Amino acid sequence: MKIAFVTDSGTGHTVEYWKERGIYSLPLQLEVEGKSYEEGEEITYKDVIKDLHENKPIKTSLPKLGQIEDLFETLKEEGYDTIFAVPICKGISSTMNAMEMAANTHELDFIGIDCYTTAVVQGHMIEIAKRMWDQGRSLETIIKEMERIAASCDTILLVDDLNHLKQGGRLTPMAAALGGLLKIKPILHLDLETDGRIDVLGKVRTMSKAQDYVIERLKKNGVNKDYTIIVAHVDAREAAQKFGERIQKAIEGAKIEYIDLVSAVSSHTGLGTLAVQAFKPYVAI
Repeated sequence: MKIAFVTDSGTGHTVEYWKERGIYSLPLQLEVEGKSYEEGEEITYKDVIKDLHENKPIKTSLPKLGQIEDLFETLKEEGYDTIFAVPICKGISSTMNAMEMAANTHELDFIGIDCYTTAVVQGHMIEIAKRMWDQGRSLETIIKEMERIAASCDTILLVDDLNHLKQGGRLTPMAAALGGLLKIKPILHLDLETDGRIDVLGKVRTMSKAQDYVIERLKKNGVNKDYTIIVAHVDAREAAQKFGERIQKAIEGAKIEYIDLVSAVSSHTGLGTLAVQAFKPYVAI
């Protein structure tokens, strides 16, 4: 069995980054003012932030179908017989389905793992899957570990401005208008429980109360020093830093990693968004 490990730019990394690690990646598409760009290849994160500041509507979509087809055709020609994929979750993208269809077209076996989210946990899962395979672990063991990591993950979004969710069709205009009028801060999340779909976890009046809510949820879910805890932001580094410090005070031994929230999410949630992603990572035995 010769397996090709495949992901996409939802991880926040470029095609070249993954190529250096022996993993194949496909860029998601970002559409700005009617023009489509390959995420991380033709449009940078700085470009996305600039577009958000200029209030340009941004749409996201799966990698170009032709690129998926071309990659899988090349992999077939190179002797691969199986695709092991960890793309952006099925709840917010049809990338997984498109990959499976392309694999079937080229008579490649397909193993698709739903991470029920995106960003850091998606990247961690595909990297660990490749590492375990290279170490001679069985497919059954690898799949079981991927499912464990995905099940341990909770991704929570604190949205500061509802307009971008409205523009992207993730929120009705009426709900956005009422939210702005009442100064409601929706707490959104996606995980195994929501099947990777963005759902409302709670509604509060201030960002401080939203952060309190998140911290209590993390503690309730048993998040501790053994978890990887990511605090992501959309052009709000200082706010993210302060949020991370609050989490560290509440969870003994917690170590916080800070990242820019990946474009596939930040383009919909807008400027000022804070996010937390907590999961129990792979630990080699």
